[in-house]
Amino acid sequence: MTGPGDSARPAGSAKSDRRGASRSPRPDAVRLKLVVAYDGAAYQGWQWQKIGLGVQQKLEEALARIFPSTPRVHGSSRTDTGVHALGMVVHFDVPRPAFRMPARKLVLAVNAWLPDDIRVLSARRCRGDFHARFDATGKQYRYQVWNHAAMNPLRRTQAWHVPRRLDVTAMRTAATRLLGAHDFAAFSSNPGYGRRSTRRTLTRVSVQRAGPLLTVIIEGDGFLYRMCRVIVGTLIEVGLHRLDADDMMRLLTEPDRRLGGMTAPAHGLVLWKVFYGRPAARSAKAESSRDGSADSSPLRDHDS
Repeated sequence: MTGPGDSARPAGSAKSDRRGASRSPRPDAVRLKLVVAYDGAAYQGWQWQKIGLGVQQKLEEALARIFPSTPRVHGSSRTDTGVHALGMVVHFDVPRPAFRMPARKLVLAVNAWLPDDIRVLSARRCRGDFHARFDATGKQYRYQVWNHAAMNPLRRTQAWHVPRRLDVTAMRTAATRLLGAHDFAAFSSNPGYGRRSTRRTLTRVSVQRAGPLLTVIIEGDGFLYRMCRVIVGTLIEVGLHRLDADDMMRLLTEPDRRLGGMTAPAHGLVLWKVFYGRPAARSAKAESSRDGSADSSPLRDHDS
């Protein structure tokens, strides 16, 4: 389905989503912040695509049904093909005269035009210089693994099936090696463009188990291309005793992707939440008491 203003949106337009692009809205504009959830199975990632469909396109088409100004959406992250989200944060501007409904009603209005696999969870007005991407202080991703000989068919689109028994204790030990600021080049795929730095800070890497379901929680100030999926794939290799915890330090000091573990499939990964204000570590202490795993609680972007 083609919505108003579709043809005017260039592919790869997220490259124009720079700090200066929408930091200073017109005085007659209202800035709105949405929290969006989506099942990424049917989409080629968050961004508009030359071939295929991005979640951003469907959201902008829905907004264009409500606002004649066809607002441009700025996302907090750029999730990859097949990756899901529960807490994607976006912002957009609309002319002040065009915004007459309460923010809570905007949720119903936008969802009426969205497919069932994308939903706006909340909407509110925000300050005029708020930026969903550049104001973020951290993000949390969660990855699910079904560790049982037989795959649970109800989780087949949301979890990676690893049939061989995993050594979760070894995985938790290895996870602690990743905490802090490091060069994560060995844990990232080549994005096809230059990067100013491959150094990132992880504030939490924990492995929870509930029966056959494993959840890897990764939290930090930012992520490289496919970094979370490579971290999970490498932890799985530790759980299978193909690597050990000490190999993590080698990977952090020798930034060579060929030395790292496999890349976990996209469908197990969820952008869980985006942090603003205080650093992402604020959630680690609160949640560590519940997961009982080797946790990281000390600290402070093509993602996924």
